[in-house]
Amino acid sequence: MDVVAICSPPREHFRQILAALTAGKRAIFCEKPLATSTEEADLIVSACREAGATLLLGTNHLFDAAWGRAKHHLVALEGRVQAISVTLALPPNDRYHRLVGEGGPLQTARRGRPDLGNPAEAAGVLRQLLTGLAIHDLPAVRDIAPGIDEVVYARIVSPIGYLVGYRAGGVLVQLALTMLPEGPDALWRMSIATSHDRIEVNFPPAFVHAGSAAIRVRSVDGKWTEYPREDEDGYVAEWRLLAALLQGDALVEYDKLLADAQYAIDLADAAAAKVLEGAPH
Repeated sequence: MDVVAICSPPREHFRQILAALTAGKRAIFCEKPLATSTEEADLIVSACREAGATLLLGTNHLFDAAWGRAKHHLVALEGRVQAISVTLALPPNDRYHRLVGEGGPLQTARRGRPDLGNPAEAAGVLRQLLTGLAIHDLPAVRDIAPGIDEVVYARIVSPIGYLVGYRAGGVLVQLALTMLPEGPDALWRMSIATSHDRIEVNFPPAFVHAGSAAIRVRSVDGKWTEYPREDEDGYVAEWRLLAALLQGDALVEYDKLLADAQYAIDLADAAAAKVLEGAPH
């Protein structure tokens, strides 16, 4: 059985997945996001389900052993999650610098680069950054903060970055990103504050096999407990799952894939709408 790997820009995923199915391929590994609209996501999952195709999304953070340990900790202590923050400080990435630079997909007829002071253009950039970068962690966030009740604030940060805050039930979620042309070493951290403690998950740099994320917990008395890291990273874990799916040792979670995609798209749409509230009428 051939495995098709979809590693193209997000806007191409819908067309290429359906093309793979039409060509008779029945095993598809797709990089995040699954799609850029809820309609596309629904059609992809429906087509894969009907064809009996194996579908796996490359959300390596979700498969990181440290994230599994963090969820186990939350369940074991029965602490109520109160706040989640995901903070990214990333080194340069040509794809996203092109997004807001000369010749990027958001260039306009009036100028070579989008005007981030224009709400419509800022909203478009924000939506692409959320579906392209925040998507790494949104399936994990949805695990503990399902539903999006209200986007409280959303803004784009120049040259590349965002700050988004929303409410999910009784949980406050903040997503922050900064990416500079001469940026620092990568920082990718998820913090979860509960009624009992605070959990920090520090993910390793992208695109390298550096083992699992590092996790530590701060108890109410101020003491930190650090857990040992695993040798296997999320990239390896997701491919092991793909092998298990192909061998019939695991089931494709179509409903979860669709729900994760819809959650990210709904957030991106709501955050973009929040930015557009500042547009002149």
